[in-house]
Amino acid sequence: MDIRIAALLEAIKTLEKELLLEIEKKEAEFYYTVIGKKVRFEKEIRRQHRRLVQTVFRYLSEASLLNILTAPLIWFMLIPALFLDLSVTIFQAVCFRVYGIPRVKRHRYIVIDRQALAYLNFIEKLNCMYCGYFTGLIAYVQEVAARTEQYWCPIKHARRLAAMHSRYGKFLEYGDAEGYRRHLEGVRRAFADLEKDEAA
Repeated sequence: MDIRIAALLEAIKTLEKELLLEIEKKEAEFYYTVIGKKVRFEKEIRRQHRRLVQTVFRYLSEASLLNILTAPLIWFMLIPALFLDLSVTIFQAVCFRVYGIPRVKRHRYIVIDRQALAYLNFIEKLNCMYCGYFTGLIAYVQEVAARTEQYWCPIKHARRLAAMHSRYGKFLEYGDAEGYRRHLEGVRRAFADLEKDEAA
């Protein structure tokens, strides 16, 4: 891999870690702690949150009619999402074992915790659970696809991408036929960084 690209990718990883640390500092600012998968607010803060909750009736009466009419379409998307989740989970459980690819830890991508916020009403909590599931699912599927692509077709694109997935930096250069034949097997096995990241 190009040394400059490798350095930039490492800088991006470092910045992502710094960003996560800054986000974690918000725990103190908003008086909560995360213990395992549970979020705990201080008692007085929970009381303040409950005072700010909007009733379901008021929430619906203030909602846009178009928002209400399109809600069933949003919730219908849960059916293909659940099928996708199941399919991808089975795919990686079988194929990643065969290929020797480290499996993606689904729970690291799908995070559902906003329903613990006392200032949200029932509909808002339900919507937040949906969004946490759906966006986490897409990230999980992307990571499974990225690792699969690294194994089967680790070649960079000639055209610019809107966004690069986590494995793209390991890919071989577009048009480098000799490099592809020489390094394909090595790239297919280049997952050691995942073990380091997951141990951290």
